[in-house]
Amino acid sequence: MTPPGPLFARQAAGSCVKGHSEGRALATSVTGEFTSYLFRPANFARDMNRTYSVSETPLGRRPLTVTETRMPGDQRWIDLDGADNMRDLGGLEVTGGGRTRFDRLLRSGTLQDLTADDVSYLVKDMGVHTVLDLRLPDEAEREGSALADIPVVRYLSLPLSSAGHIRADAVADAAEMDIVAHYAALLEGSSENIVTAVRVFADEVNLPAVFHCAAGKDRTGVLAAVVLDAVGVSRAAIVADYALTQQRMRQISARLLRLETYREMRALSNGIKGAATAEEASMAAFLDQLHGQYGSGAGYLTAHGMDSSELAALRATLVQS
Repeated sequence: MTPPGPLFARQAAGSCVKGHSEGRALATSVTGEFTSYLFRPANFARDMNRTYSVSETPLGRRPLTVTETRMPGDQRWIDLDGADNMRDLGGLEVTGGGRTRFDRLLRSGTLQDLTADDVSYLVKDMGVHTVLDLRLPDEAEREGSALADIPVVRYLSLPLSSAGHIRADAVADAAEMDIVAHYAALLEGSSENIVTAVRVFADEVNLPAVFHCAAGKDRTGVLAAVVLDAVGVSRAAIVADYALTQQRMRQISARLLRLETYREMRALSNGIKGAATAEEASMAAFLDQLHGQYGSGAGYLTAHGMDSSELAALRATLVQS
């Protein structure tokens, strides 16, 4: 596969994110695309009683062994001081046989609070090569990223948004908006950046890669679902992976509400059903829409410009027999 060209510079998609120390400036405007990442305090304690065990690794970090999912025993959580929702997309069952490879794709929420130890672990110990930031350019610039200025890490800004992400639309539609409809809008409004992201994932030289948004649930969840479905991961495994975020929702919410960008707009999330939760039903309904319109994640990608050789490379890179 041809190595990434100029498209994959730090200014990809028109955004150059400031360093961590320059982030967190007071938000001066509200963008409708943020509303599904805003959480009401009343939801903090919702369904946070799942059990997971902790085990030490040779590197001293503590991936968590999830015990209440359809993937018992898989060590998928990556326990960091400055990120609440990072996990490996390895170990997921593929229809027809095989599982996804570990140490290829990591999904996460915001990375701006990563400590020096976190950065060292991700870059030196795990060997992360690429970061895909799915936040909007102004959102990312205000809040920053701890990995944006690491010389050995390729940082790509690939925002996911609906086609009409303006404040007036968000306020007018908030009372009726369903989170599944929001996911469908992201899918249709961001096809170019979704395809670009998948092409990055299909090339071994870019991996391991981290992709993230703010909470690590919605924009990240949409991209994860498309990729996993495209390589044949079972519907049950995709749904279960999405729902794992519920285990960390209290921590995710608390972190975001400390940041001005998200705290200012939490009232707009009141009408978005499912915005403060990661329910299996939400992802199941989104997959129904994806399959109903395109047949599969692979069908969506081919409809937007990928070819069969690229899809084969993606599967070879991410799936082991």
